[in-house]
Amino acid sequence: QVQLVESGGGLVQAGESLRLSCTASASIFRAVVGWHRQAPGKQRELVALITSGGGTNYADPVKGRFTVSRDNAKNTVYLQMNSLKPEDTAVYYCNLFSQGSSYWGQGTQVTVSS
Repeated sequence: QVQLVESGGGLVQAGESLRLSCTASASIFRAVVGWHRQAPGKQRELVALITSGGGTNYADPVKGRFTVSRDNAKNTVYLQMNSLKPEDTAVYYCNLFSQGSSYWGQGTQVTVSS
C-alpha cells in the first residue's frame, strides 16, 4: 500500500501562483502520476500527467500555466500553477499508478479569488 500526501494548497488571488506537492511513502521511480481536480458539483478531471520517463501531458484549460515535474529521489511530484484563475478553484488530488495498482491522496484545497 502506498500513501500519498498532497500539500501546498491555499487561498490566493487571481494571477498568483501556487506549487502543490505530492509525496509518496514508496518509490515513484516506475510510476505514472497524475494531478486531478474536482470543483463543487463537477466531476473529477485530469489536469496534468507525468510518466516514469518524464513525459508530460496537460488538460487544455491549464496548458501554458501549469507545469508538472517529479523528483524521484524525494518520491515527490510537483504541480506548479501560475496565472491562477477563479475557475481553477477545486480540491486537487494526486494519483499514482504503478505495477497495476492505483493510489489516491486525500486532496488539497485550492481557492482562487477574483
